[in-house]
Amino acid sequence: MLPGTLDTKGREYQFVRDLVAGQGIDVVLVDVSVLGTPMVDADVTAAAVAEAAGTSLDELRARQDRGHALAAMAAGARAVAEDLYARGRLSGVLALGGSGGSSVAATVMQALPVGLPKVLVSTMAAGDVSAYVGTTDVTLMYSVVDVAGINSISRQVLGNAAAAIAGMATAYESRRTAAAEDRPLVAASMFGVTTPAVEAARERLEELGYEVLVFHATGSGGRTMESLVAGGHLAGVLDLTTTELADEVVGGVLSAGPDRLTAAAKAGVPQVVSLGALDMVNFGPKSTVPQRFSDRMLLVHNDAVTLMRTNAAEAAQIGAVLGRKLAASTGPVALHIPRGGLSAVDAAGGPFWAPEVDAACVDAALAAVAGSGVEVVDSARHINDADFARSAADHLHRLMGRTSNGS
Repeated sequence: MLPGTLDTKGREYQFVRDLVAGQGIDVVLVDVSVLGTPMVDADVTAAAVAEAAGTSLDELRARQDRGHALAAMAAGARAVAEDLYARGRLSGVLALGGSGGSSVAATVMQALPVGLPKVLVSTMAAGDVSAYVGTTDVTLMYSVVDVAGINSISRQVLGNAAAAIAGMATAYESRRTAAAEDRPLVAASMFGVTTPAVEAARERLEELGYEVLVFHATGSGGRTMESLVAGGHLAGVLDLTTTELADEVVGGVLSAGPDRLTAAAKAGVPQVVSLGALDMVNFGPKSTVPQRFSDRMLLVHNDAVTLMRTNAAEAAQIGAVLGRKLAASTGPVALHIPRGGLSAVDAAGGPFWAPEVDAACVDAALAAVAGSGVEVVDSARHINDADFARSAADHLHRLMGRTSNGS
């Protein structure tokens, strides 16, 4: 699928369409322009795209609001892409453009599953591209010159993009039709200070027949994990490291946003959750720690990362947030509590060792899940104890078995 503004980029889209089609691949050209006349005939017209968005070209033109028109056409193009995918007719998406065209393409690409090829050639690809990538596997190519005509530079860049999407789409189709069965996918959350726990749990889950995807709990990692859960890609979640909640509550730099720890609960995906690294809030270099925290226990992890020890009030608030999210689960869920410490630096003799603060977090979490269906395992062990980690992995296996058996 090639979604683009064919009134301004028609020549460029015709160029890449012909190159991709020359590789023996069927191409669906989708027009997302509003005002002008398309330079090349589309397989899905702009009128059809607007209709898919619940509006019309006449309505969009009459409103004379470019931002609204772009958002509407992006929604329509997304609906077209989702329909093609549902019917087994989509093996990849290639788009070209500046800021407007890239935003439309991003809306389409971010709605599609991980693994389906997505290539975006953009004038915006040399700066902060987080808005275009989101939490999915978009491949970005910098256009070098503006996407405005075919010249000696654009011919090479666009030619490479066409070759890339053609090769990726061919490989995607081969994978999709392969007969081999994949192992069930399980997500695990990890931080540097919980690595031993997650490694031990991962090894145990692999012994039990699962493929484990480990996500680094740095904000983007948590968001990506939540996105994959919501997209139906994961059979279970071993969320040992929920530290991003601490940053969300207290104001650290590694928050995954308010939706962290919600996707599995909403989707009914089995999950085992723990309190990994909830003893800390993350900041950048020590000089960037907000002045209001100047009197707090700070640990310089490295030149780029400073950790702040949570206090009892913060810990209680974090625990309550975690507990409420677990209590809202529609599927099987368990909370594993490590009384012996929440991270590598929160252990007897360690710089963040403060059992009374951890207890405030635990007590608030337990109060929030009381009377719900959350199973609680209260252990005296440290989170990085291998037996604690393996116990959590085994518990997730049992919960997943319960779901697959329908009981």
